[in-house]
Amino acid sequence: MKPFDIFIAYISWESGGKSRPVLIFRVIDENASVYQITTQYENKSEAIQANFFRINDWEASGLDKQSYIDTGKRLRIKLSAIDNNMQIGKLTKADTQRFYEFLNS
Repeated sequence: MKPFDIFIAYISWESGGKSRPVLIFRVIDENASVYQITTQYENKSEAIQANFFRINDWEASGLDKQSYIDTGKRLRIKLSAIDNNMQIGKLTKADTQRFYEFLNS
């Protein structure tokens, strides 16, 4: 598991949770720093959309639809929440470069 790999992970919250695609940003010991990936963009407010990074090469990254990385909240999850058998793909070099620029703008 390396930075910019895309996996399915179980994301939990107070009232439950669900499995969803995540972008691995950093792995530290038994934890991973991740961003959630979503296809839901159009019906979000402009303020929320401003935090969404558009994945241009979504098909090459192993995703089924146009997808976005939600940078509004980076999550820290246990590696055990990530299914090692469920790697979807990896962000392309072009999208990785754009993503760094997006985070630093």
